[in-house]
Formats: sequence, C-alpha cells, structure tokens
Amino acid sequence: MSEKNYPAIPDPEGVERVYGELLARAPENKMAPRLDAVARAVEILGDVHRAAPVIHITGTNGKTSTARMIEALLLGHDLRVGRFTSPHLESVTERICINGAPVPDATFVRIWEEIAPYLQIVDAEMTSRGEPALTFFESITVLAFAIFADEPVDVVVLEVGIGGTWDSTNVADGVVSVVTPIGLDHTDMLGETLAEIATEKSGIIKPGGFLVSAVQEPEAADVLLASAREKEASFAFEGVEFGVVSRELAVGGQLLTLRGLAGEYPDVPLSLHGAHQAQNAVVALAAVEAFFGGQRQLPEDVVRAAFELVRSPGRLEVVRTEPLTILDAGHNPHGVRASAAALTEAFKLSHLHAVVGILGEKDALGMFETMREEYVDASDGTFRLYLSASDSPRAIAPERLHKLALDAGIDEDSIEVFEHLDEAIATAMENALFEQESAGVLITGSITVIGEARTLLAAHEQAKTPGAEAEELPDELPAEAGLYAGSAGAASAATLAAAAAAASEAEPDELLNDIMAELGGEPGQGSSLEDSLGLPLGDSYTEDFFGDEDSEED
Repeated sequence: MSEKNYPAIPDPEGVERVYGELLARAPENKMAPRLDAVARAVEILGDVHRAAPVIHITGTNGKTSTARMIEALLLGHDLRVGRFTSPHLESVTERICINGAPVPDATFVRIWEEIAPYLQIVDAEMTSRGEPALTFFESITVLAFAIFADEPVDVVVLEVGIGGTWDSTNVADGVVSVVTPIGLDHTDMLGETLAEIATEKSGIIKPGGFLVSAVQEPEAADVLLASAREKEASFAFEGVEFGVVSRELAVGGQLLTLRGLAGEYPDVPLSLHGAHQAQNAVVALAAVEAFFGGQRQLPEDVVRAAFELVRSPGRLEVVRTEPLTILDAGHNPHGVRASAAALTEAFKLSHLHAVVGILGEKDALGMFETMREEYVDASDGTFRLYLSASDSPRAIAPERLHKLALDAGIDEDSIEVFEHLDEAIATAMENALFEQESAGVLITGSITVIGEARTLLAAHEQAKTPGAEAEELPDELPAEAGLYAGSAGAASAATLAAAAAAASEAEPDELLNDIMAELGGEPGQGSSLEDSLGLPLGDSYTEDFFGDEDSEED
C-alpha cells in the first residue's frame, strides 16, 4: 500500500462512485459458496487478511451489537481496532470502521483505487475458468482487509455475511470464534434445521482457536461442541463457563452483573435494552477475555465504561421522544420476539403503532405471527400496523404484506397499507401523538427500512468511543428517551447535537413536512420538519443496499 498522509476530508462523491462500482458486481445476497476467489485476492495483495489478529463472529441474531461491544472493550485497552460488519444503514463506509468510526471517505476511496487493478486480475482468472468475477461482498471484504492492513490496526473484529464456512470473511483465521444465538434464517442457503445451520456456522472455528458461544438449542450446541473438539479448540458456552448473573432496569438501559471466564463483574451499566442485549454483552465480555488468554479478569472500570458508552444504531434505537419513536432492525421471528420483550419491559406502552417493511427472502408470515403473539395476544394495549416498503427491489409489496398479516391472525381493522414509507411513518407518528395514554411508534422489519427511516428522521448515530472528548450538554435528559443522565446520556445527547449541526442545511421531506407541520406549529404556518420533529433531516445514501440481513438483529 502507498504511504498514508491524507486528511479526513469528506468525499461523498468519491464514496458514491466506489459504491457504484461495487454494486455493479453481483449483489452480496448472491454470494457464491467459495473461498478461492477471496483467498487469491488477499494473497496477491500481500496476505492483508493476516495483518492483525481476528475475532470472528457468526450467528443468526445479535452479531453486529456483539461486534460493537467487543470493539468497545478492546478500545478500552488502548488497542487500535478495525471492525467489519454488514449491512450498512446509510453509508457503505459504516461497514468498515476504525476505532469505532466509519473509515474516512478519502481512505475508503484511496484504498479501493489501489486494490482495484488487483481485483481485476482475480476477475480475469475467475472468468477464464468459467466462474463468476468477484462479487459485491467478496470485493468489500477484501477492501476491508486492505484498509485494516493500511491503517494498521491491532485487532480486527470481523462479522460474517451469511453462514460461516463459505463466507468471504472465512479466509481469516480467527483466534477467537464467536457464535451468537443460532436460529432458522437463510434456510435456502444454510439448511433447514438448526443442526445444518450450526454446521455451516461452525466453519469459522479454527484449529487451536477459542470458541465462545451464546446459549444455543441443544442440536446446535452439540454441533459447535463437536467441531471445537475436532479442531482441538478451547471452548466456552454461555450458561456453563460464563453468563448473566443478574439484570435490572435502569434509566436508559439496564444494570448487569456478569460472570466472565475469569471473574465476576458487578454493577455494569449497559446503554441498550433487553435481555438479548445483556446476553450479547456477556458473550462479548467472554470473547475479549478469551482474546487475552481467558485467564485474567479485565479491569472493571474498563468494562463498565465500554458497556455504558456502547451504541448499536437501529437496535431499539430511540430517535424521537414526542411521540416516542423507536427503530429496530428485527428481521426474523427470533429477532422480533427478542425486541418485543425488550420493548415491553423498557417502555410499557399502552398503544403501539408499528411501521413494518420486510424483504422478500425473509419469513414475513412468521414475523407477523410473532408480532400478533407478543403485541396482541400477550398485551392489554392496542396494536396497529402500518405496512409499507423500502426502496429495495427485494422489498415485499405492501399489499402482499397485508395478506400475510391477515393470514397471521392480525385484525384487518388494525392494518393500514401505504405505498411510500414516509407516508406510513408520518401517519403512525400523527396517530401516536394524539393518543390519550402512553403511545409509541416502532419502525421495524428490515435494515433497508431502518436506513431510510433514519434518513427521514435524521437519526445520525456517530459512535462515541471511550476517551472521546464530550461536548457541553444540558444537565438533564429525558428518561423516556432511553438515555443515561450520566456519561452515557451525555454521549447520546452529543451525538444528536452533532447530527443537528451537520444536517442543518438539508431540505425537509415534503410529505412529512406537510403532515408534521400540523403537529408542530399553527395551521398554515408551514413549519419545517426540523421544527415540528425537533430533528433535522440529513443526507445519506438511500440506494438499495443489497444488504444481507443475517447480521441483524436483535
């Protein structure tokens, strides 16, 4: 790689150009079951995938949140960390992070331009053999390895795209292999049983490595254990070698006592909601302990600071408090159930208005059945569905979602259908605002819906890393916003303040502006969306992400 001496100057046009070149390749949801193409690419680049030790993460739900927690713990040890996750919410640079922040535009563009000729060599070799050229996901995986080598970083936190054995990231040899809860998802590619899916995901366990697994169903756990023993890898399972000792609600999240591989950690504040996030936290803790050998306890102050400051955008993310508006990327029945339990526990809403859009390869019927079970059958409150779709060509048409919701047993009087996502969001927010009792809006169903909703609501989440300089903030923050009144809350408020400043020049969405003007100002004043929502609109990349949502989540 060439010498790096580039300022972190925004280059959205350059990023968009590179992203276009990546999208011109076969989409990542069409990844071929092979490793040789990526192995060849990293080889001719000088084995960039071996530039730093790797913590490799697979599973069905919770991978990205767990990756962010692992990253936060490593940053607390003054290590330089590279993190690769997918898909992205708004900008493709989110997939490749350095020390908790998306790679600078200039670096993203420069490294791509440096490696592109070598990728073309691999393309030619593949096509000469009658095989496809490097795909989107294969190419961006190689780009991530190249950027991490160029920085360089001390450790890489690497999330798989789909599965494990044949995933492009599996050219790396993870010193620690992390498996979050395994469920039935991508059954067309990974298998129709938990054992088959676990077999595919166990492929990231490497000889002599260290397996750290969340609690699993017995048939999945048996597969993971057998694989670790076969490869003579150390192993630790949640519920046996480590686990959550206790958890209680706290303002903005929860307070945990965690039992790691090397000791117990009391009074750990976690700025994320739900039992599933507590599980992700203890898995991340055990993974970092394993990375350091598994024999010594991590400094308690580092653990507390890391979990207090960690953020996971799009995972029960509060983006507005009046009305309460929450984004959650649950995209399969398991994720929907976990989010429902957390939402019920943390917010106790009497009226829930759910804006839902789902991609075609997902179990939409199963998701609606879970919503009915959690929000209708097991709740005394009211539940309304606002069905729509993101701009992705893979999105299920709202009319089709309507039929599936009815098939799942949801009352037709509780369902509205919208051609455009902004219409659905604005109507749900308007209805929630005028409820007599506590009400909230949940936007969920797919990463693409969450990404577009964040753009509309300008919920630009910028990672706040340990040791970062805090901005001057108000002393009190709204408890219902899911924010800590202490340092974690300050970090969140700083994030929103920074987002407001960055997006102050953006134009509001016309439809949302028209509707929300009635809510935020006198009729006929035409108040802007910035005024009526209390948040600015921001620029982002809203093209189809072609994103594999195996990564999320919760």
